[in-house]
Amino acid sequence: MSKVILKLCQLHLGENAASGAKTFVRHGHHLRGKAPGVAKSLQQKLEERQVKDPLVHFKVDIGLPPRTIPRSKQLQERLEHFRRQHKNPEMERLARNQQLIVDLEKSNQEWLHTVGPQHIKQIAEHYGVFEHLFGDAYFLPQVPLQVLYTKEEVKYPVYYGNVLKPEDASQKPEVAYESEPQDLWTLVLTNPDGHFTDNDKEYVHWFVANIPGNAVEKGETVVEYMPPFPPKGTGYHRHIFILYKQNKKLDFSGYKKPGPCSSLPERTFSTYDFYRGLQDEITPAGLAFFQADWSMFVRKFFHNVLDVKEPVYEYDFPKPYIRRQEWFPLRKPFNLYMDKYRDPKQINKEFLVRKLKKVHPFKAPEPPAPYPNAQYFERTVPTWLKLEIRKSRLKEGRINEIE
Repeated sequence: MSKVILKLCQLHLGENAASGAKTFVRHGHHLRGKAPGVAKSLQQKLEERQVKDPLVHFKVDIGLPPRTIPRSKQLQERLEHFRRQHKNPEMERLARNQQLIVDLEKSNQEWLHTVGPQHIKQIAEHYGVFEHLFGDAYFLPQVPLQVLYTKEEVKYPVYYGNVLKPEDASQKPEVAYESEPQDLWTLVLTNPDGHFTDNDKEYVHWFVANIPGNAVEKGETVVEYMPPFPPKGTGYHRHIFILYKQNKKLDFSGYKKPGPCSSLPERTFSTYDFYRGLQDEITPAGLAFFQADWSMFVRKFFHNVLDVKEPVYEYDFPKPYIRRQEWFPLRKPFNLYMDKYRDPKQINKEFLVRKLKKVHPFKAPEPPAPYPNAQYFERTVPTWLKLEIRKSRLKEGRINEIE
């Protein structure tokens, strides 16, 4: 008897394995997922995902030193400010009458000089800016960076991940930041998502070095400005402005590109290698970035400026997995279950024929029933067929997808 039970269990396991089922029986217990001998261990899953050991790989702060104002003093000043505002009867009267005006520019400056750098860092980590540019390093953007594009007297600001069209960023922007007159800066604009041949490289769109103070126009243009050109089908591309503070005047002749430089291979750039070679001389201090996707401007840019054929990408979706048919599929509508294993063209043809049967070239369509759901069904009609008939009466369901 025990041999017969063992044989039946083996047959049951074999049927489940052949049908692709993820339920196994072991010692009378139903196990979900893969069998213990087949399932991967936690160590194997971590190796596949390339999870780094936090004791070996840790994040390094490469930015400017944080402000020396202690956190407790900032909170104390904020609480005192709140108390003063609560005791201000004039402000209370304006608020009750909905006449209180808040200076947004002043609020934004207050945010940038208090908790703004922490928030910007969190946003940049969410978009993978530090990971894809600096690896295991990060920095707090202590210097607020304001970037503004202009097109036909319309201003398009760059914040932290907002979307701009390539035509809106066709000309080099205006860049402003706070600086002492004797300080030197470097401004780099790169795209880590658009390289055609090497996923670990970037395209540099703009490179200005040895900027005296905040006069970007007086800096040394190492690489001329190039507008965004995200190819069709590749989604949104990040375009990241990084502002570096220099310790002294530097020689960037190795990165110098003459003229407008329309050759993409010559614009190949690596922020990681760039900073690694000059990490003792420059310090990242400011950050701003936007996202851009394809538009007709990109097609004209490839043809007229780059003088190459525009690349177009399409995602090859894998076919949906359909498990093997069962003798008695439980809790599944019969018609929908059977349609999974039929040719979609044949299904569309049947719906089209059903739709055309009610169409006459010279007669008006039949008026709909006044109460479609108040129709009688025979007891022998199965549930799945009742639902199909109700949808047909209400003109709902897949038949509306056929044109």
